[in-house]
Amino acid sequence: MNEDNIKTMEKASSVVTQNGQQIKEGSGNTEINWEAAKEQFENLTSNKKLRTPKSQFAITIAVSSRCLFNMVEERKIYEEQGVESYVKYQQEHENEPLKKGPAFPFVKALETVNMRLRDLYPDSDEIFDIVLMTNNHAQVGVRLINSINHYDLAIERFCMTGGKSPVGYLKAYLTNLYLSADSDKVGEAIEAGIAAATMFHSEKDLELSDQELKVAFDGDAVLFSDESEKIVKAHGLDTFFEHEKKHENNPLAKGPLKGFLEVLGKLQRKFHAKNLRLDCPIRTYLVTARSAASSGARVLKTLRSWGLEIDEALFLAGAPKGPLLEKIRPHIFFDDQMFHIKGAQEMGTIAAHVPYGIGQKYYKGSPITELPKKS
Repeated sequence: MNEDNIKTMEKASSVVTQNGQQIKEGSGNTEINWEAAKEQFENLTSNKKLRTPKSQFAITIAVSSRCLFNMVEERKIYEEQGVESYVKYQQEHENEPLKKGPAFPFVKALETVNMRLRDLYPDSDEIFDIVLMTNNHAQVGVRLINSINHYDLAIERFCMTGGKSPVGYLKAYLTNLYLSADSDKVGEAIEAGIAAATMFHSEKDLELSDQELKVAFDGDAVLFSDESEKIVKAHGLDTFFEHEKKHENNPLAKGPLKGFLEVLGKLQRKFHAKNLRLDCPIRTYLVTARSAASSGARVLKTLRSWGLEIDEALFLAGAPKGPLLEKIRPHIFFDDQMFHIKGAQEMGTIAAHVPYGIGQKYYKGSPITELPKKS
């Protein structure tokens, strides 16, 4: 609360209005207009941050501390020297803000959308609510809080589990999307039915929009199930094309991130209802390796059957996704295959891996015979 608001509170508690006259408490007048003071107090708002929404109405985005901030150096201390040295280091540097991590631009874009929504619907809690979901020790919380305040982020809800996995709390927080740097935790979340992805730093910085939230999705095993990918792996492309033509009017089953696209669409419609379709601050993209003429119709008809819209659909017919994503410059791109994640990273896109479906057993089309070692 800033200094002006504190002064206003003091004024509201000590000065009231009666018959157009300002009367101080203790003046002997017993007919004090407490309703005026109460109204003045309730109208106090922070000039810095939006009011935190009620969680049962909000779209909750749970972000780990290692996604929101770049904690590579701190992580190295943890791995090489242990938790006690790590906590001590964080306490000694708690007045130094952490560097921005891969989820930072995404979170700022969510806040931009929130500001627009609150302007249009002042009393609605259907906005994004960002929760910091981390297994950090509570003693590290001061540095995290200081960093959040340094960057003026509207994050009020924290879940710090002191070394335990925070995944068990995701449903209690009514989480719509969970972003983490830990692939094991992301896998746990997806198995629990929660949309989740592992975030990665891009290999170069691209300037991203600060007026529009851009979210790009792969199709199969992300928005949709992996049923079609299974056919490709087992029988090849020709059989896949035949299958998709035959089942063109049969909607694909849902994938792990269908629900997140649904809530984005729900918020988009709130702008459309105000005749702001062309000025909506949320834009969605489908970026798929599918061919349009051979297998694209089933994808678009599936979205239509779900009552969902996608702003732009890019069918690449097996071409690399990186160059197109560099042009789009999304705040986040979701894909189930690390081959595409790496290609996106190389071109500067902030990418998030969805560890779901048969694609996890393959790399560049070949079966994975050995699991990669954790870095």
